[in-house]
Amino acid sequence: MKLRNPVMTASGTFGYGTEYTDFMDLGRIGGIFVKGTTLEPRQGNDYPRMAETPSGMLNAVGLQNKGVDYFVEQIYPVIKDYNTHMIVNVSGSTVEDYVACSEKLVGLEKIPAIELNISCPNVKEGGMAFGTSCSSAAQVTRAVRDVFPGTLIVKLTPNVTDITEIARAVEAEGADSVSLVNTFLGMAIDAESRRPKLSTVTGGLSGPCIKPIALRMVWQVYHAVSIPVIGMGGICNWQDAIEFILAGATALQVGTCNFIDPSASVKIVEGIEEYLLRHQIDSVTELIGALEIS
Repeated sequence: MKLRNPVMTASGTFGYGTEYTDFMDLGRIGGIFVKGTTLEPRQGNDYPRMAETPSGMLNAVGLQNKGVDYFVEQIYPVIKDYNTHMIVNVSGSTVEDYVACSEKLVGLEKIPAIELNISCPNVKEGGMAFGTSCSSAAQVTRAVRDVFPGTLIVKLTPNVTDITEIARAVEAEGADSVSLVNTFLGMAIDAESRRPKLSTVTGGLSGPCIKPIALRMVWQVYHAVSIPVIGMGGICNWQDAIEFILAGATALQVGTCNFIDPSASVKIVEGIEEYLLRHQIDSVTELIGALEIS
């Protein structure tokens, strides 16, 4: 899959792209990762399910969506002609869920890739996320690889001891790329009411506050695998983007910043272009993993 530029938008922060057409030309960015899609419709978690934190936010939306059949029948006809890559984020609670959902996306000409969200709880293994175990991450990757012929991206959770082990495991089972990082597990408490700010107590932390850790993990994974790395985690401007590329990211996803500035991704593209011109660099690919360590 060839991108016109390395800037894309993260799943769960950009809807299906249709919500942003009034703010930007979608053709200016490399791709859009649509909101999480599951085999069956999901209502999501009870409210409240979002909370602001210093330099970031917590969310516990719970993969609310109308299911893959609705996506294929109602959403795909609307987004298929957007002048950028449309990539579906696939989620599930069992390996069979992932496989069945992925199979329904095979044959959609304008869906060149899927992104496996392996931060979901594996109900057959007591609720532990697929992505926290090398064996379960490898199992779901192999199962989907067997049925999906397009580009297979696996989205890694940062809530592990060694993210490079998980990256190697999914690479060995056929992943074409890895994207990282997903959100960190966190929580927020209302001191006055003495109650959690989220209905689920804990949720996923994202935003600028996680950038230094995400940057470190991208750098580690870049040196551990041979497949392309898609970096994300607190990217808000072109400087952040360049840092991730220097650390080893081939491409990027902009997430939480979309809620602050709907046109953030286009501004980041423009900033990268200006950086390349200023430093007389012909292609952004020259910067991938070019971090200089004396």
